[in-house]
Amino acid sequence: MTRTWQISDFTEAARARIATARLAAAYGVPPVDRARLTASLGAQLRSCLTKGGTWRLTLETGTVSGTPAGTGEEVLHAVVTPSPEAAAAGQPPWRVTVPCPEAVADVGVGAVADDPAELAQALLGADEDTALVLERLTEQERLVDFHREELQQTNQGVVALHAELDAAGRAQREAFAAERKARTEAENARRRLTFLADASAVLTASLDHHEIVRRLPELLVPEYAASVDVWLFDQDGDRPGPAHAAAAVVAARTGRPQYAAAHPGGLPGVEDQPPSALAPDRPLLCIPLPTRQAPLGVVTLSPPGERWDPDDAVMLVELTRRASIAIDHAQRYQHNRDIAETLQRALLTELPAPPGLTLAARYLPATHGLNIGGDWYDAFRQPDGGVIAVVGDVTGHGLRAAVMMSQLRTALRAYAVDGGSPGQLLTRLHTFLHHLQPDLFATAVIARFHPDDPTMTWAAAGHPPPVLRSPDGRVRTLDAKPGAMLGIPLRQEIADHTVPMARGSTLALYTDGLVERRARGIDPGIARLADALGSFGPAALDADLEGSADGILRPMLSDSERDDDVCLLLCHLSGTG
Repeated sequence: MTRTWQISDFTEAARARIATARLAAAYGVPPVDRARLTASLGAQLRSCLTKGGTWRLTLETGTVSGTPAGTGEEVLHAVVTPSPEAAAAGQPPWRVTVPCPEAVADVGVGAVADDPAELAQALLGADEDTALVLERLTEQERLVDFHREELQQTNQGVVALHAELDAAGRAQREAFAAERKARTEAENARRRLTFLADASAVLTASLDHHEIVRRLPELLVPEYAASVDVWLFDQDGDRPGPAHAAAAVVAARTGRPQYAAAHPGGLPGVEDQPPSALAPDRPLLCIPLPTRQAPLGVVTLSPPGERWDPDDAVMLVELTRRASIAIDHAQRYQHNRDIAETLQRALLTELPAPPGLTLAARYLPATHGLNIGGDWYDAFRQPDGGVIAVVGDVTGHGLRAAVMMSQLRTALRAYAVDGGSPGQLLTRLHTFLHHLQPDLFATAVIARFHPDDPTMTWAAAGHPPPVLRSPDGRVRTLDAKPGAMLGIPLRQEIADHTVPMARGSTLALYTDGLVERRARGIDPGIARLADALGSFGPAALDADLEGSADGILRPMLSDSERDDDVCLLLCHLSGTG
């Protein structure tokens, strides 16, 4: 179906518009599409008439191209062809297409009459379509308003949710930051405590205060300090100051830590001072080495960076306090050790040099504790010309054992003046010790030599057996049954034992510290002593008994740690009479 109208004035345009509306209604074009078609066509025709000339409107029906025959959708095509003048001016045709849901074979739509009533009716029909469009538009506006309100509420909810999420995110970030900070602080605290414990163990492991002073900078540099200066005061209290910072002098005088820098340090328990003239460009932390009476000295440190962390400064003050305790203990130990060595040397008298008999003795204190104990040796002449040699060991260690050892030695010399054999002397010593110190015990071995007697008499009380080397190099242990320990609550008579002793023979008396080891017992040690004594020739013992004593000690004490004192007394009969 094709319809054509020639339009040259507004009346013809109105008739063409009315015919188009009726034809679209006949083909079932929806009212909204129909109103859109007629409104667009009216506006286009008005524009065309304004330009002048005769225009042609063509309406035709058909199907959408590209679909199979009989299945395509029916559409209505409207084409406004421009006038020749407009076409010559380049005006293109105007086209519009609307769907026709109700396809029909043909529609008899006649020409529109000039009757005013019919024109008015057509105008009212156009208003109905327009009203329907406006009603649809109103519904769409209400729907848009509804969705706009929903969207606004949704946006407000989204904004509120975003605000909550942002607040939750900030709270989470703050919690993570606080956790990281707490973890870092805990790790730093653990690191400081570990360092403090390890450094304290290193400082307290030595009893040499010079070694402690040397180790302190090694522990602190470079992690906690760039440099460390340890200023120890003289023993008499002299405090020379020209080479030390003023803050160190203040710390020595007040006993409180001082911080010398251009700006306050803010360190807990540390007083601020002006920068030092010796180091004006770097801060100095001066910490006294405290004791109960007065500081031992001052430790001056410079920071590894620009300044110290306050917690590091607290740790440094505590480490210095522990170092002060270690130095004080080491100095006291050295002082007491010197006193003990002096006392021990005073208690161990010089050996006699009787004709035909050579004596050599060695005493070594334990490597732990004070250099004083209950091991002792002695040798002296009796009025009848005999020589008494004795080695003893008072139980325990320290000053009390040394005093008891001195009393036993003095008592033995007093008893020996009246004569008596080794067994008798030990019996009297047993009674003496039991009544003098009931809770203290001792062991001893006594050997008696006489120039007119080819035999040697000996007796032992709870003591390791003597070892005898014959001139031919054979060595044997004098393992006759000894008496019990001296001082035990038991009445006893200690027996004498006699053994031939030719010229060139050597007798070794010793304490258990020489031969006894915890892991091996005493018997292997005695065997080692016998081997060492047998390794010397007669000429070596005759020529240098002192050197022979050292030669015995070297293999016997190859381990540097000794838990007990060591005492050795060699008695050698000269090879010629």
